[in-house]
Amino acid sequence: MKLPRNRAEEIALHLEEIRSTIPEGARLVAVSKFHPAEDIRHAYAAGQRLFGESRVQELMQKWEELHEPCPDIVWHFIGPLQTNKVKYLAPFIDLIESVTSERLLLEICKQAQRVERTIPILLEVHVAREETKSGFSPEELRELLTKIQASPETYRGVELRGLMAMASNVEDTAQIEGEFALVRQLHEELRTSGLLVHPELFTELSMGMSGDYPLALRQGATLVRIGSAIFGQRVY
Repeated sequence: MKLPRNRAEEIALHLEEIRSTIPEGARLVAVSKFHPAEDIRHAYAAGQRLFGESRVQELMQKWEELHEPCPDIVWHFIGPLQTNKVKYLAPFIDLIESVTSERLLLEICKQAQRVERTIPILLEVHVAREETKSGFSPEELRELLTKIQASPETYRGVELRGLMAMASNVEDTAQIEGEFALVRQLHEELRTSGLLVHPELFTELSMGMSGDYPLALRQGATLVRIGSAIFGQRVY
């Protein structure tokens, strides 16, 4: 096994190992939150383009530093998002994965219209048994899609691209995979329900992190969010 000589090689080796486990049709979101922009440069040099961040101020600083030297970098926001912070992301964010309420969705619509953009989003669904996890219940998702279908102009400025979910933080792999399977079934149900204005765009299923992503891939994940397996433990 080749040993890395420096930080750039270490990140490149980790990326190579992880990519070898991801099938065609799924993409790797390199979760760079709490890691310096220099690490993102190393990953970018190794061919990674898609990165995930969960704090607005940190992402803004990294975007400012990296959008010129790394012109085709793609940013996903994956963490809790306060409505009063949406305006800072609206000019440049490529996809917001963590839309957890109608109130947040409407604010994204408002800010997208302000900057004359259409912002792709994922709706976060709550399937974990932990109350600390956020997101829509399956029934709340159906209700929201019904409202959007009835009044699409109210929700102008976003594209619904799919679902995002986090499994329970447990050791029981059967429980974790079962939760991912529920999300996959819900995604397929919604996509074919007739409730979506543009079902052809509703293709993404973001689930799985460093500890459980193989289970998520087995259940059809199209985006896996991996941080520590690439960058190691958080730096700050």
